[in-house]
Amino acid sequence: MSVIAVLALDGVPGHQLTAPALAFATAARHHPTVAYDLRIRTGPGFRATGGPGSFHVEADRGLEGLAGLGGGDTVLLPGHAGFREAPAPEVVDALRAAVAGGCRIGAVGTGTFTLAATGLLDGRRAATSRRHTAELAGLHPRIEVDPEGAAVADGPFHSAAGVLGGIDLCLHLITLDHGEPVAIETERQVFLQLHSPAVGLASDASADVAFNAVTRPGSAVEPTTRWMEANLHHPLTLTEIAAHAGVGVRSLTRRFRAETGLTPLQYLLRARIQRAQRLLERTDDPVERIAARTGLGTPANLRHHFQRLTGTSPSTYRGAFRSMVADLTWPERRAGADGDSSGHGASGG
Repeated sequence: MSVIAVLALDGVPGHQLTAPALAFATAARHHPTVAYDLRIRTGPGFRATGGPGSFHVEADRGLEGLAGLGGGDTVLLPGHAGFREAPAPEVVDALRAAVAGGCRIGAVGTGTFTLAATGLLDGRRAATSRRHTAELAGLHPRIEVDPEGAAVADGPFHSAAGVLGGIDLCLHLITLDHGEPVAIETERQVFLQLHSPAVGLASDASADVAFNAVTRPGSAVEPTTRWMEANLHHPLTLTEIAAHAGVGVRSLTRRFRAETGLTPLQYLLRARIQRAQRLLERTDDPVERIAARTGLGTPANLRHHFQRLTGTSPSTYRGAFRSMVADLTWPERRAGADGDSSGHGASGG
């Protein structure tokens, strides 16, 4: 299990502490092969998060909690109120030791300033909040600063603008760890939760809604799942799926459970619903056509399974998704005109 240690320095924006938990927990909740151990570690002199709505954080360990992290583990460094000041020597030593031990470092927003002050980014590319790119480049001329704030990877160092508290950077790390399909599905679920908690996947206890229909690259069942996804509009039986895989039904079921957390038919149904979600998001197709294109047959069948697996109806899902897109793209366009898309306050977003 990969450890994600979030290093909180005094005045860290609260949303940059909660966003990693939202992103990594969402990825793990819907994918059986994803597992993260998220830990909060505080730096010297930590008192509380920055405003508005400052709150206190009880962390069981400070910088000593970074000792022992190694390959496959990550230290996330959010912004904080004093990001323009030189970091405490203990912070510099801890970050350098983490890198020496094989950790990767992720800097969120103005957290890149603190990472830059260690000298670890000299001669490398990095990103920060868009309104702070010129300032970072001026303070640290040996760093090539990305002007757009997009997620940047250079060696073990990963940085991004910190959109919505660092969701962009977390999705970048999830992509590196588990592939683009997992990150895409995680992004959809995260933003639906942010827009309307009622329009995410249902937290049903039944086995067939436990995970999304996503196959790891190189998985033994990947050729079969790709064939299934290409033929969703056809009525596929368990016998036909097993025949394509070249194994018996019992062997196929064991492989699917081990690789995806689902039986073949549970995977097939979840893949059909995910295809329906994409069609609802990206097309104006009526429910009748979506039911046919996904192999669910009738609008009534589509509505039944969609409600059971997502907790909402197709029409409500489509409306909520489009409202979410409108809410998120309008501020981006307005911010682009102003030259600032970070959406964070001066306290270190």
